Amino acid sequence: MVWGMTMDANSLTLVTGGGGFLGGRIVEAVLGRGGRVRIFGRSRYSRWEGRPGVECQVGDLCDLAAVRIACRGCGLVVHTAAKAGVWGSRREFFETNLDGTRHVVEGCVQEDVPRLVFTSSPSVVFGNRPIEGGDESLPYPKRYLAAYPESKAAAERLVLAADGRLLGHGRSHLRTCALRPHLIWGVGDPHLLPRIAAAAKAGRLRQVGNGRNLVDLTHVEHAAQAHLLAALALAREDSPVAGHAYFLGDREPVSLWPWLRGLLGRLGLRIPARAVPYRVAHLTGGALELLYRCVPGLGEPRMTRFVAAQLAMSHWFSHAAAERDFGYRPVRDPAADLEAAADWLRASLERPEAGA
Repeated sequence: MVWGMTMDANSLTLVTGGGGFLGGRIVEAVLGRGGRVRIFGRSRYSRWEGRPGVECQVGDLCDLAAVRIACRGCGLVVHTAAKAGVWGSRREFFETNLDGTRHVVEGCVQEDVPRLVFTSSPSVVFGNRPIEGGDESLPYPKRYLAAYPESKAAAERLVLAADGRLLGHGRSHLRTCALRPHLIWGVGDPHLLPRIAAAAKAGRLRQVGNGRNLVDLTHVEHAAQAHLLAALALAREDSPVAGHAYFLGDREPVSLWPWLRGLLGRLGLRIPARAVPYRVAHLTGGALELLYRCVPGLGEPRMTRFVAAQLAMSHWFSHAAAERDFGYRPVRDPAADLEAAADWLRASLERPEAGA
C-alpha cells in the first residue's frame, strides 16, 4: 500500500463525522499528507480547535443548507457520519443515514465537488445467511434484520447511482465510490471493544452458536488509509473505482470467539464456556424486539436477531477488488495491534469513573 502518498495542499477535504473514531483518523491521515480539512459535525470537537490546516463547521446532516455550505470550496468529500447501532428509531436511522447522505450528494453537485467517498458497511449485503469469502457481486438482501444496515444500503445505492452526475457548473461530473470496512477496531475504539469488555465484565457476554464462525475485522488505520487511496483513485481519468463499492478488512478473517477470548483474557475477563444455540438467541432476540417496541423507554434489548446472526454466523469477504482497483493492502501486524488494543482497553477500564 502506498502510505507515502501526498494530498494537494491547495485542495480542501470535507470529512463529515471528523470527530468520530474513523473520521478522526481520516482527518489525521489527510493532514499528515499535506492536505487541509474541514470537519462537519454536530459540535466543534475541541481536539481540532486551533489545529493548523483544520476548520470546523457545526451543523446537522438533515440541514441541506448547512451541508451545502460545508461542501463549498472542497475538492473531495469523505462522508463517514452516520447513525450506527443495532437498535433505535427506524425514522432516525433513515433521516441521518439516507436523507443526510442525499444532502451530501446534493451539496457536492451544487457546490461543484468532483469526488465523494462514502463510508458504507458490509452489513448492507447481510441478510440471514453466513457469508464466506463474499465479493462485490453479492446482492442486497430482500429483508434486513435491523434498520441500520437497511438505511446504509439505501444510502450506498444513492451514492453509487450519483456517480456521473453533472456538477452545478455544467463542465464536469461527480465521481463516487463506497467503502465497506468490517468491524473497525483499534486503540481509541469507543464502540466495539469497550462494549464487548463491558458485557464480559458484567457477566452478560455469552457465546452464540458453535464458536467456529470466521469474521473480518478492519483496523482503523487500514480503513482510514483506504479512504485516501480510493479518493486518489477517483481523481484518475476513467477511474475503475468510480461508481463501485468495495469490501475492506485486515489480512485474514479471525475465528471470532477464540479472538474474543484472547482479548478478554488479557484483561482478566472471560466468556462462560456454555454457549447459547443460535436458534435460541434468534428467537429470544425477536421476542425482545417485540417487547421493546411495545414498551417505550426500556432502552436497548440485550439480544436482537441481527446481533444473534452477527455473533453466530461467518461473515468475511474478499478484498481483491480493493487491492486491484486502488492498491489496498493491509500491512499491519494483527498480533501487535491486539496487544496495543488490549493495553489501551485495560487502562480505560482501570480509569476512575468521572466524578467518582
